[in-house]
Amino acid sequence: MNPDFKEGDQALVSTLNFNSLKGPNKMRDLFETPSIPVSLLKPYFQTEDGKLPSRKRNPTPPEIVEVEDSPVPVRKIIKARKIRLNGIDRRQYLVRFKNQTADKDKWLAEDAIPDGNLHLRRFRASRRTENFHK
Repeated sequence: MNPDFKEGDQALVSTLNFNSLKGPNKMRDLFETPSIPVSLLKPYFQTEDGKLPSRKRNPTPPEIVEVEDSPVPVRKIIKARKIRLNGIDRRQYLVRFKNQTADKDKWLAEDAIPDGNLHLRRFRASRRTENFHK
């Protein structure tokens, strides 16, 4: 069933069966011809806001999740690593939190660790004693 088109109506043209269009979409020449099969046309409807009619909006706003003000207390720092971000070497630490399992461990920067100075001092001291006893 083909829709009825009148002169001046806007339509979307399917290029699925056009074999003469080769190369990337942006490099193709404008396809102009006096006749196109009606089966390749779909009616085009302009929306009020100018967006595509097939796109549907989400009627419900996203759920807002409350973020806790107090961070989860740190149990200990397990490892250290250096990574490069934007051409700058940065040190990150693998942090284990109290009452959390190992799968909840996170790599954090020094300034993002709650009570970071205390935990970093303990971590560095434990590494010194490990290296001393080797």
